[in-house]
This record gives sequence, structure tokens and C-alpha cells, in this order.
Amino acid sequence: MPQVISANRLIDGLLVFLDRAGSWVEPFQSAAVYDDKGELELALAKAQQDVGANKVVDVAAFEVKSKSGILSAVTMRDIIRTRGPSVRPDHGKQAQFS
Repeated sequence: MPQVISANRLIDGLLVFLDRAGSWVEPFQSAAVYDDKGELELALAKAQQDVGANKVVDVAAFEVKSKSGILSAVTMRDIIRTRGPSVRPDHGKQAQFS
């Protein structure tokens, strides 16, 4: 199943995603999607270098699906992480999904 790489940016703690250029971006829809295990492993190794450089922490890959070109996380944990806190759905990133 396709996967995306996420981490938390150290400067502000925000959830960020690795894009195809190897940069950390905030929009989930800008994340690079990895279908190939070897390519995913190379990207994870690059992401770990950014951990060592104190740019991000908690690097993780998670499964995604795409419908009509729109990415969504598969597991509830990652759905919540990509949308933001679930206590007030009218605030934060999750407000765009209301």
C-alpha cells in the first residue's frame, strides 16, 4: 500500500510531510507518496538525516489511499494527525474538513 513520511518539526512541533524534493512541507496533499519499498527506505534514511540535523523528530511512514487525486490516511491515528486535534473540529487543520 502507498505510504507517506511524516515528522514533527522541531522549531514549532507542527506535523510536516516529506515532499518529492526532500523538503518538509505542511500541506498533507503536498507529501510524496511512495509505492516502492526501496524508494520508501531511501526516503526514510534521508528523513533520519534531518533528525540528526535537529530539523524534525518522530519520523514515521504511514499508509495512505488516494481517491480522485486526494490523499487520505488509512488508520484513525494518522487521520487525526493529518487533520489536527479532534476536540474542536471548527479550529485548526481539521476545520477544512468540516
